[in-house]
Formats: sequence, structure tokens, C-alpha cells
Amino acid sequence: MSGVREFAGNMVDVAIIGAGPYGLSIAAHLKALGIGFRIFGSPMKTWQTEMPQGMLLKSEGFASSLYDPGSKLTLEHFCKQKGTPYSDIGLPVPLETFISYGLEFQKKFVPELEDKQIVSVGQTEAGFEIGLDDGNVATSRRLVIAVGISHFAYLPPVLSALSNEFVTHSSQHRTLDRFKGREVIVVGAGASALDIAALLSQAGISVQIVARTTVLRFLDPPRETERPLLLRIRQPLTGIGTGWRTFFYANAPFAFHHLPERFRLRAVKQTLGPAAGWFIKDQVIGKVPSNLGVNVTGASIQNGRISLELTDVGGGRRTLQADHVIAATGYKVDLSRLTFLHLDIHSRLRSVDQTPILSSTFESSVPGLYFVGPSSANAFGPIMRFAFGARFTAQCISKHLSKVTSRKLATSIVTAPARAVDRSST
Repeated sequence: MSGVREFAGNMVDVAIIGAGPYGLSIAAHLKALGIGFRIFGSPMKTWQTEMPQGMLLKSEGFASSLYDPGSKLTLEHFCKQKGTPYSDIGLPVPLETFISYGLEFQKKFVPELEDKQIVSVGQTEAGFEIGLDDGNVATSRRLVIAVGISHFAYLPPVLSALSNEFVTHSSQHRTLDRFKGREVIVVGAGASALDIAALLSQAGISVQIVARTTVLRFLDPPRETERPLLLRIRQPLTGIGTGWRTFFYANAPFAFHHLPERFRLRAVKQTLGPAAGWFIKDQVIGKVPSNLGVNVTGASIQNGRISLELTDVGGGRRTLQADHVIAATGYKVDLSRLTFLHLDIHSRLRSVDQTPILSSTFESSVPGLYFVGPSSANAFGPIMRFAFGARFTAQCISKHLSKVTSRKLATSIVTAPARAVDRSST
């Protein structure tokens, strides 16, 4: 290439970065509306590479679909086609089933997906220039960032300074074979922590849990058909949990967007805190030793092993040693982690708590640049942390993009004759 990048194809109306549930659902909607787009990324990459084999989804079956405009290929439809066990509620969805379903969805509705990685994004007067890992540059008038959580793995400062040999994030472990015959500490109390601790234990690997919480929390088993009608009215079931507050978050993202910023930020932080699926409880309680109510206040390497200093609420301290620590400490959206965005774009992005401030159509302070998925949670609510939020997002953003592209087309049709007359009169 001699250092010269080539522009691949003509400018399209919309480019999408990311090929998970949000990116693929948006692409399916744009295609149905006849809006020109390109979409980049490996299909279901986070699910295929950053989650452990054997994991079960915490979301119920009815809340684990991707979304085409006609709902022609839901997870339920896919499972029926493949003869795979399925239930709207009460039957956990295996990770492998969800991945296979996502890949089938992509093949059916978004076959034009380009399995390429993004290395840079800049902006010109005409739109966005997207540098690809093959050296080419794609151009689009508008850009949707649908990267999910893959850029936002969070390591606490006390652990982040240690080498990868001794500390890794839970997202780095598709398989756990490397830990056979070793002692492992899992830091965290959420679904990722308890899932990976259970899988390690099942594999015969010595594992302990370390967490700040004093009690490990698990979701209650769903028994929607067994609950009295009054209880079902008082605590309605939604795609992200039960209760009327959760019902609001799941069904009124537009209304959530118009709430005061302070309330929105607090709601996102406090809603649906760390809790594992009900189905994992028996694999953890009584089987995996837990060190609860403690903070990791120090970490060092001693004699080829990692030593954690644990401090409880009373100030008492003790140490715990192992061969490796897996930090299942979740994800924290931080715009600075999106290093492929040009510095000029970063400088113009308005943000709060390192997340983008978005309009009611997911548009950021940079005209034509949109953020969806977990990056949009502070704007539209906790639903955006789940695949379940892809339906609302795809419908909202595709409707908006259809309007703006239609206005552009109408403007070009109206102005074209005038330009022709001007040229003929010269």
C-alpha cells in the first residue's frame, strides 16, 4: 500500500461500528427502510470471545432476542427451527445457543456485514472518514457507535498495576483450562464473578470469592404462571426484572430521557445491582469459599504468587494468596477508551461521568454521531445495559435516520434544477 490509504466505495448515509445485538438490529431496520449503510465488526464478537464457555444468560428467553422489523427471527423462532429447548421464562439460555442465534440473524438480515476492525474515525465537512484495518477508508454522512462493552472492561487501581500473568479481567477468559492445578481468587459479586467461580469449581479448580458485599445476591426464580394475579399486578415482569420501577425503565426510555440528569445518573447506578442468575446459586453456595464484606486494599507478588490485602469494615486486615486473580469487576463506560475516535471528535463530545450526553434520538453533541447500547444508559436508562434495549433503540434511531435522509433527498431534488439553470445561463 506504500502508506497511502484507499477510499473504499462511495459515501453512504449511515455507517455502524459494532455487530452485536444493537448494531445488527439497527442494520436490519435500516435495510428494511431502504437507507444506505455499511456495518463493520465481527458478528457477536464480545459474546464469542469475552464470555466463558458454558455460561448461561441471566436474561430470560423472551428478553434475549435481536430485533428485525417484523420480529421474523426471534430467539424462540430460532430454537424451534433448530429443535433447541426454549421457554420464555424459567429455562436459562446457554451462551452457545445465543451466539448461534445471533450469527443466524446476521446471515439472514445483515449479510453485507464487513468483518473488519476500525482503527480511526475522523470527521470532515461531508461526514465521517472511517479507517479500516485493511488500510481502506470508508465514508459516511452519519455514524452509529454500537461497540457494546468490549472497550470498557474495568480493573480497580489496586489491581491494574500488576502484570497480566497474575491479574486478568473476567472478559479475557473464553476458556478456563489454563487454571487447572492452580489456585484462583475471583474478585467481585455480580453475575460475571459468580458464573466464572462456578465454572472454575465445576472444573475441579481451587477457587475463592472476594467481594465487598456482605451477602451474595441471586435473582429469584421466575414463576410467572404460579404467582397470584394480584402479585403479578403489583410486581409486573419485564425484560430486565420485576416491579413497577423496573417496568418504567423497561417501557419508557423516552420518558426516562426527559428526567433530571441527577435522577437519571443515580437510577442507572443503583438499579439492577450485582446479582447472579437464580440457576447458579446451588453451584456457588456451600461449594465456593467466599470472603465477603472486605475491600482489596493492597496487592503484591510474593514468591511467584499474588497476595491480596483484605480490609473489613471494622478496619481488620488479613491476606489471601493464590496463583492468579480474576477481576470480575464489571465494565465502566469511558469515552476516552474509544481511542479510534480522532482527538478533534473527543474535544467536541459533551459528556457526564465519562458517558456521552445524547439527544432523544441518540445523537451526541457532534452532529451525525450517535451512541447506542451501554454507552447510552445514562440517557435512556438501565434497559440499555441489556440486549432487550436493542428493540427500542433500533426502532427509534432508524425512524430518525429515515426522516433526516428523506429531508436530504427532498432538498437535493428541489435544488438540482436551480443549479442546472444557473449553469445553462453562464
